[in-house]
Amino acid sequence: MNYRPIPQDIRFLQQDVLQAGASLRSLPAFTEVDDALSSQLLEEAGRFVGEVIAPLNRGGDEAGAQWNDGEVRMPPGFREAYQAFVEAGWPALSAQPQDGGQGLPATLDAVLYEWLSAANHGFTMAPGLLHGAYECIRHHGDEALRARYLAPVASGRWLATMCLTEAHAGSDLGLVRTRAVPQADGTQCVTGEKIFISGGEHDLTDNIVHLVLVRQPDAPPGPKGLSLVLVPKVLPDGSRNTLRCERIEEKMGLHASPTCVMRFDNATGWLVGEPGKGLAAMFVMMNSARLHVALQGIGLLDAAWQKADAYARERRQMRAPARPASRGEGDAADLIVEHPAMRRILDTQRAWVDGARLLAYRTAVQLDVARHAQDQAQREKAERWCSFVTPVLKAACTHQAFHGASECLQVFGGHGYVREWGIEQVLRDARVTMIYEGTNEIQAIDLLVRKVLPDAGAGFAACLLELRDELDASRDNEADAQRRMAQLRYLGTSVALAAKADAQLPYEVADDYLRVAMITLMAWAWARIERAAPPGDARWAAPAAAFRRWLLPEFDMRLGLVKRACENVTAAR
Repeated sequence: MNYRPIPQDIRFLQQDVLQAGASLRSLPAFTEVDDALSSQLLEEAGRFVGEVIAPLNRGGDEAGAQWNDGEVRMPPGFREAYQAFVEAGWPALSAQPQDGGQGLPATLDAVLYEWLSAANHGFTMAPGLLHGAYECIRHHGDEALRARYLAPVASGRWLATMCLTEAHAGSDLGLVRTRAVPQADGTQCVTGEKIFISGGEHDLTDNIVHLVLVRQPDAPPGPKGLSLVLVPKVLPDGSRNTLRCERIEEKMGLHASPTCVMRFDNATGWLVGEPGKGLAAMFVMMNSARLHVALQGIGLLDAAWQKADAYARERRQMRAPARPASRGEGDAADLIVEHPAMRRILDTQRAWVDGARLLAYRTAVQLDVARHAQDQAQREKAERWCSFVTPVLKAACTHQAFHGASECLQVFGGHGYVREWGIEQVLRDARVTMIYEGTNEIQAIDLLVRKVLPDAGAGFAACLLELRDELDASRDNEADAQRRMAQLRYLGTSVALAAKADAQLPYEVADDYLRVAMITLMAWAWARIERAAPPGDARWAAPAAAFRRWLLPEFDMRLGLVKRACENVTAAR
């Protein structure tokens, strides 16, 4: 039951619903990227992922990455598959042509990594940070760093890491202690220990480019004193740098991905960007990573759904309610896909996958607009969308990856709890997505406290008004989505007013606010999908109905929680 990419679903969402091709071809960088080229790439990517990467998933989980005296050996078949991945040009899909990339849209790259995560999350952790590292070096590295590292990173010939976390610091990066001392030759001497470093050591590539958050000797305390240093495993002269993988963690999931404790012992590195502005440089990498983590959540949920749906179409178990008592020989039991409780689970998770996909792909299009549009106002509007929607997608999609995979496991009954069927691996692998690249609680706080409240919701309201204008109020479901957008806009104003009396309130209701935002965005997505879907097509009609019946009511519940909290603050004044 390996994962199987379905390109026709993606084509429908990107081409028929979003009409992404027209938006992308309006950008100078993509004038020649037509729907035929996109379809061909999707077919080839689906074939590669399904035939080369997916079959390694189970074995990689069972064998795991193996540490021995500072060296890490990846599971059988991973090195060969990664070399095939590089030789086929997949890592360089969206990198700039001048850096050896193919210069294709982020939307196509988004689909590739969603499928890779669904097929083999452990494998995908290795190249998962390449795009963020590439953008970080491209935007903040000096000419020498770009000349030396951009092409190998863009091509995937060298892999990269993001070294932020320390044992005492966790999400509070202001507590980072790793030191970087400037040297007379312009290098930095880096000393310290980082934990939770995905792919900190492995045998997939000859070199690994570590982007390390550090503090220089004269730097002030707190996050404003942090700098970013590029520390390669192998130095330009071919010698081994003084860094070492001390151990790899024994984890709940992602056994195929080495999560490393890395020690830097007077290692040689080069400053990326300006001293004291490491977080600004790092967040170029972080924001790209957060969209990819949202796509991981979508892919993992799709993988869980595929397994559950396939099982439900084979497994017979008692007669479904309202079925005839006698249906002929061999019909004493029905396929469990015919049972309402199972149908609800499957259709509801399908609604999450398809709705979240549309939102993620729209965000990928906006990333391309932000990078390539000639009009500054157009770029700023796209950046605003990405700023608000990325934390919503990261938190909501990864939450649903884990909880939805648990629902899919329920379809298997007791068989889901044993390893034979593979659904339990999806559940284990998905859990960490709610934690890394900023916990989901941090995403909710980022959305409400740092982005919505400073202008009392005006910026987010502008994003929602754009969506409102894409809907047709003469259609009931689209008019309903517009009403919910209006409620969400007003909710931001209500929280901003209440926060003046109780500064803790936004932090308490941030998770609920984010859920209101995600369901509102999903209402827009499903309104657009239903408008474009062929009438009576069960592929889209069933999850659309499940969204309205089983997911949309959460909007009123979450909205009520936030409104009641605001009213209580107001009443207490």
